[in-house]
Amino acid sequence: MSAETPQFYFYLEFKSMPKTKQQKLEILKELEKNLQKQVSLVFINYKGLSARDLVDFRQELRGNEAQMMVVKKTLLQKALREKGIETDIKRMEGQLGVVFAYGDPIAAIKNTHTFARAHESLQILGGYFENEIQNAAVMLEIASLPDKEELLAHLVGAMASPITGLVSVLQGNIKGLVYVLAQRAKMNV
Repeated sequence: MSAETPQFYFYLEFKSMPKTKQQKLEILKELEKNLQKQVSLVFINYKGLSARDLVDFRQELRGNEAQMMVVKKTLLQKALREKGIETDIKRMEGQLGVVFAYGDPIAAIKNTHTFARAHESLQILGGYFENEIQNAAVMLEIASLPDKEELLAHLVGAMASPITGLVSVLQGNIKGLVYVLAQRAKMNV
């Protein structure tokens, strides 16, 4: 292209059509199914996140037995109420996404927090953990907890420490006994 050739860019704004009642019912059924399987939820505001970042985030979540859904607040409110979870979703600002954790409940929260630190436009708004609605501050505290493998390593270390000490003490006594017997044998010879 030469420098004199004008360039035109057309930007089309696509607005999605309103959902039909049937589509809303299908989304509601999927939400209810996911709510039955979940072990924890994270409510996020993803406004300002690029499509590529959303795809990357979803891929990371899949590796931790979790999934993210973009859903209308009214549908989520209805699905949560059906499950007996009372919260006011409409208070949450921005474009709402829900992270459903199906495996380790803390891993998905940690993953979301790590991604939010790397991408400032992603915000944690709150969540559902241990059968209670939690605010954003509590969810961030949960994200700072060590994961399952770290806790197991600490537990094994704590359990092995006294045993190791006992073995050392017993070996010391046996060595002392052998030393005394060896000295006694030298004196009798």
